[in-house]
Amino acid sequence: MCMGGAAMPDNVSIPQPGMKVTALPLADLAKLLSKSAGRTISPETLRRDVDAGAPVNTDGTINLVHYAAWLVKEYAARGD
Repeated sequence: MCMGGAAMPDNVSIPQPGMKVTALPLADLAKLLSKSAGRTISPETLRRDVDAGAPVNTDGTINLVHYAAWLVKEYAARGD
């Protein structure tokens, strides 16, 4: 039964219940991004981004929104 509104496509990645997109461990962020992108994104790739200046929470987790904003800034600076 449709509750009004469009059905969500099967390829949409939704964080697991209890997963905080504001505090993701690198491994969880890599899994989430891999599923969303349709290609493998390793924790090592994310570690390289952190080493290059990507924002990290004080506990070592990543805020997905802050990370996405950092990526946009980096791509813009490179002209991608």
